[in-house]
Amino acid sequence: MTENPTIFGKIINGEIPCKKVYEDNEVLAFHDTSPAAEVHFLIIPKKHIPTLADVVASDTELLGKMLSLVPVLAAEQGLTAGFRTAINTGKQGGQEVYHLHIHVFGNRPGGEPLRAIAGKI
Repeated sequence: MTENPTIFGKIINGEIPCKKVYEDNEVLAFHDTSPAAEVHFLIIPKKHIPTLADVVASDTELLGKMLSLVPVLAAEQGLTAGFRTAINTGKQGGQEVYHLHIHVFGNRPGGEPLRAIAGKI
């Protein structure tokens, strides 16, 4: 694993606790500490990739794995009626932590639709 100076690097290394959703040798998913919806978790690669703009061809399989986990983990978290994903890239794109991550968020069935809370996201 490469050096990772971000807060996500500290989470990956176990220096900062998180509420895990999923973990294997390449990927970690955990709940966002400032959720924008009833359910809001992040999927990150353990390999340090600062932004989506820094992805190279050799990262294709890893990104495919991350994307394929989205619907599985969303369903496990109760997001059976739909969910939203986002990858913020760079300062102008709203990225705050410079370690690639996929936001997955939504409200469980019976909860407020995401469209109603769009201004908070």
